[in-house]
Amino acid sequence: MAKSNKNKVSNIWNDPNAKAEASKYDNPIPSRLLIMQTLAGLCESSKHGDATKNQLADAFGIDNKHHAEQFEALGNRLKAMTRDGQVMCQYGKRGKPDLFKAIKEEDVVTGVVSAHAKGFGFVVLEDMPDLFLHEKQMRWVFNGDIVNAVATLTDNKGRTEGRVLEVVERSQDNFIGTLQQDDDGYLVALASPNSHQPIMVTEESVKNTGAMLDHPVKVKISDYPTQQEFANGEITEAMTDDNDREVIIETTLLNYDIPHEFSKAVMKQANGYVEPSNKDFKGRKDIRELPLVTIDGEDSRDFDDAVFAQKRAGGNYRVVVAIADVSHYVTPNSPLDHEAYERGTSVYFPHHVVPMLPEVLSNGLCSLNPEIDRLCMVADIKVSRAGNVTGYEFYPAVMHSQARLTYNQVNDYFDGKLDTVPDSLTGNKDVKKSIDVLHQLYGVLTKKREERHAMEFETPEVYIKFAEDGKIDAIVPRTRGDAHKLIEECMLLANTAAAKFGLEHELPVLYRNHDKPDATKSMRVHEYAKNFGISFPEENPTQADYQRIIEATKERPDAVSIHSMLLRSMMQANYAPTNIGHFGLAYDEYSHFTSPIRRYPDLMLHRAIKAKVTKSKQPVMDFELDEAGEQTSDTERRAEEASRFVESWLKCHYMRDHLGDEFVGTVSAVTSFGLFVTLDNLFVDGLIHISNLGNDYFTFDEKTQQLLGDGGTLYGLGDSLKIKVAGVNMDSLQIDFDLVAHLQASEMNKPKKKRRARKKKG
Repeated sequence: MAKSNKNKVSNIWNDPNAKAEASKYDNPIPSRLLIMQTLAGLCESSKHGDATKNQLADAFGIDNKHHAEQFEALGNRLKAMTRDGQVMCQYGKRGKPDLFKAIKEEDVVTGVVSAHAKGFGFVVLEDMPDLFLHEKQMRWVFNGDIVNAVATLTDNKGRTEGRVLEVVERSQDNFIGTLQQDDDGYLVALASPNSHQPIMVTEESVKNTGAMLDHPVKVKISDYPTQQEFANGEITEAMTDDNDREVIIETTLLNYDIPHEFSKAVMKQANGYVEPSNKDFKGRKDIRELPLVTIDGEDSRDFDDAVFAQKRAGGNYRVVVAIADVSHYVTPNSPLDHEAYERGTSVYFPHHVVPMLPEVLSNGLCSLNPEIDRLCMVADIKVSRAGNVTGYEFYPAVMHSQARLTYNQVNDYFDGKLDTVPDSLTGNKDVKKSIDVLHQLYGVLTKKREERHAMEFETPEVYIKFAEDGKIDAIVPRTRGDAHKLIEECMLLANTAAAKFGLEHELPVLYRNHDKPDATKSMRVHEYAKNFGISFPEENPTQADYQRIIEATKERPDAVSIHSMLLRSMMQANYAPTNIGHFGLAYDEYSHFTSPIRRYPDLMLHRAIKAKVTKSKQPVMDFELDEAGEQTSDTERRAEEASRFVESWLKCHYMRDHLGDEFVGTVSAVTSFGLFVTLDNLFVDGLIHISNLGNDYFTFDEKTQQLLGDGGTLYGLGDSLKIKVAGVNMDSLQIDFDLVAHLQASEMNKPKKKRRARKKKG
């Protein structure tokens, strides 16, 4: 009797899976297939393309009053279908019902997995909000995997959750991690961003390689993870942890999928070149008699650019910027070219470089080493005594650098400290005269920079010194003197001239674009600028608007904190075939021409300009310009993220040896959950959680970037604090500080009257 009753109820809905449902349940409900079909019909007739559970129940004749058990079962099935990526649910707000819609084939999106150290992640999408992935969804993916996914649920905060349907492409199959052992056997624990994904290895693999517990190993995946099982792999190399820097760099190269080994075809091409000869000089302008010099950092090994300047009649200037002619060696669509395109840029780590080109070129034939003939592309620029560019020309040339100078040497020369200055500068009257003119020109160009309101933030860079055993010896700031800024101005002259040349002749090149801040970020700065009594527009700010804040705050002790906040309000620069100008530098047109050894867009620009000035045919490349813009922008971001990760890891590793030690630092960022503090002498960032700020109840004032306590305590940007290192989390790369003393409040954080807080601490 029960059997026939079940069949009777199921058949009412004309369910294609009626028999299967009736065989499973005493009170069957519509199958998943029928729910999706019915939901699709309801959504098509709906104004907003969705339907509620009640509407779906009405369509099936399931009344909550008379069919309560089936009504509840229908709700549970909808939850399960949401979980499994068959329907999408949007949580109802303010008591409104949840909304459902059937997921169709066109709802499937493709994106890149971005993993978080805490176990969750995102599917990063280009033209829509990213999809949040719960820990269960992360079980079978690694950071960087390309996946097909669907949005399954939008919560009441507007966050869209997703489900991974399939992995389209794995980001890597080799990893570096730490060998560990548990009740189930041996495993390799990976560092962030793949700390959620252990890799099981066999005892035989451990024995064959001599790997030791708690030591780093290289592992190759043999079976990728599923939602039910961990990944399996084989240890390919046991590593020592004697040099933490080398291990973390190699780990980062794998985790960020950065190419770091050249193929045989690439090396064959690179090694096939010899020193340039008269045959290579044909068709080039001979500028070997010019006293060109390179000025770079102490540890630089590849020299892209050489400079020379002379005074002309009427007080005008001639500036020659000679750039390594990489295009002579990296020919279009060759193995070298394909490899350079894939890498996009050189990647810089502390005391380690992953070059875009093999070292035989980057440090050899393409590098403008002293006292040797080198092929170059020249930007020959005329500048008026007021700092205006009055003319320029580009041409291929052969040059002979007369000195390899460092920033420190030239700065010492400018400061009159001649004991440290080499004879190649002071003993060569032509070089000395050129350097003197360059310094004079720098003063002119600095005034011009101020006139156009180009931004120059107080944001220090650091230099990590290592001991012989690979451990960090010290973290010190990099100083920028006149020599650094002089070379920068010369490079800006060449880059802008190249951009104008490219636009004038409609060359197939990439421009370096930097858009103005969006309305949301502008409003944030507008509110913040009120603290200084400085006007700032709510939208469409100009460079002059930013410069007012920079100038008003640059002498303050909290200048670094303020300028870092301003920097965070800026858009990210990128490469594109259409020029929109560079907001930060205040140029209507801008490109990258001066570093073809380490940046692919510069190489592209060299090829296009050389073809134009030599009346040759423009090379036809294997890629489209739009594609190249995306590729080079992506590889640049990848390199920056990898470099930041390694630097953060090294700083955390260094601070792990200073647990319990006290330091003085400055508040660099304020959030609702605490203060970020930058240590004054180490430039290491850490967090003081709001629960460690005393007994007050605090509220976060976003407009003033302050935490206000109900007892009168106030913390804000630029405050000087004494802290104690409380903890270091190497997986999340987070350093925790405890507050020892509030040493000094910055001027704008000195309370004028007692304020009443509205939000409880923590």
